[in-house]
Amino acid sequence: MILKEIHLNRYRNYDRLSLRTDHQVNLFVGANAQGKTNLLEAIYVLALTRSHRTHKDKELIAWQAEQAIIEGGVERDLGRLLLQVRLSQHGKKASINGLEQRKLSQYIGSLNAVMFAPEDLEIVKGAPGIRRRFLDVELGQVYPTYLYHLTQYQKVLAQRNNMLRNWTPSGQMMMDIWDEQLAEYGSKIIRKRQQFITQLQGWAQEIHAGITRGEEQLRIVYRPSFECEPGADEPVLINQFMIKLSQVREQEIRRGTTLVGPHRDDLEFLINERDAQVYGSQGQQRTVGLSVKLAEIELIRHEIGEYPLLLLDDVLSELDQTRQNQLIATFQSKVQTFITTTGTESLKLQLLDDAVIYTVEGGQVHIR
Repeated sequence: MILKEIHLNRYRNYDRLSLRTDHQVNLFVGANAQGKTNLLEAIYVLALTRSHRTHKDKELIAWQAEQAIIEGGVERDLGRLLLQVRLSQHGKKASINGLEQRKLSQYIGSLNAVMFAPEDLEIVKGAPGIRRRFLDVELGQVYPTYLYHLTQYQKVLAQRNNMLRNWTPSGQMMMDIWDEQLAEYGSKIIRKRQQFITQLQGWAQEIHAGITRGEEQLRIVYRPSFECEPGADEPVLINQFMIKLSQVREQEIRRGTTLVGPHRDDLEFLINERDAQVYGSQGQQRTVGLSVKLAEIELIRHEIGEYPLLLLDDVLSELDQTRQNQLIATFQSKVQTFITTTGTESLKLQLLDDAVIYTVEGGQVHIR
C-alpha cells in the first residue's frame, strides 16, 4: 500500500497542509519542535484513529480551533481509498470514500502502519502496560474482531471493578454473570495474543539473528495472568479462567479490583534465554525493539497481503551503522517509509532508493 497524498487542516501546528507523498521514502528534516513528529503522528492517526503520543484527542486540535481534519489518498491492491479522520471537542469520526463508518473498528485496517520511535525501547524495558498496548494496537489493525472483543472486555471489566469497589453480599449473582462474560471475552483475547506472538516470534527471531550475526537468539514469551495451557481450545481456556476467578474472589473484594485477565498479562523477551529487561544492555534492548518492529511489518504483510507503511520518528540517527543498514535493507524497495530526522549527516542517503527530502519549519513543509 502507498499513501499518495495527505492533507491536514488545523492539526497541531499545521494550519493547512497538502502534500504529495507517493515516493517510496519520504524524509522530513528539521530542527526540533517544527512539526516533523506531528506529521508522522497524523499519518498514524489516519491509520489507527488514535495518537501514539497521547490519549487525549483534544491535544491534536490546533489552538482555538473547533476541529482538526486529516485526509489521505491510499493506493491499495484492491483500488484507491480516500480516508478521512475528523477530530472535534466532542469526539471523532472516520470516513472511507466519503462514507462515515458507524464504528471505528469498521474503519481501522483501511490503512496499516507500523511506528518506530525512540520510546519503543520501552517495549522491552518499560512497564507491562506498554507491552499490552503494543499487542492491542498491532492486533487491532489486522483483526477487527479483536478490537470488538477487547472493547467488550473493557466494558465488562469496568462494571466488575465498580461492583468490587462497592461490594455487598447481594451482588453475588450479578458478579457471577460478570465473571462469565469476563472469561468469555478475555479468553478470546488471550487466544489471539498467543497466536500473534507465535507468528511474531518466527520473524523476530530470524531478524534478530541477522542483526547480531547469529550470536544471539531471541525468544518472545507471552505471560498470561493465570496458568493456562498454550493453544488450548476456547472452552478449556474459559473454564481455567473461571476457576482462577473463583480462587481470587475474596482477595479481589478486599482490594476492590479485578486481579485476573488479559488486562494483567505481560510479554517477556529472552536473549539466549536471559531476560532482556533485567540482563540486557541498552544496545541489546534496542536490537530487540528493532527486531520486533521489523517482524511486525512481515506479519502484517503475511496477514493482509500487503506491506504496511513504516513510520520512523527520529530513530535512524539513534542506531549504529549495523542496525541502520539492517533497517534500511528491510524496508528498501518494498515498504513505503516516512522518516524524520534533525539532520542527514549520520544517514547513508545513497542507500535510499526513490527518496525525496522535505524541509520542515514552523508547520511548513517544502521539498529540498
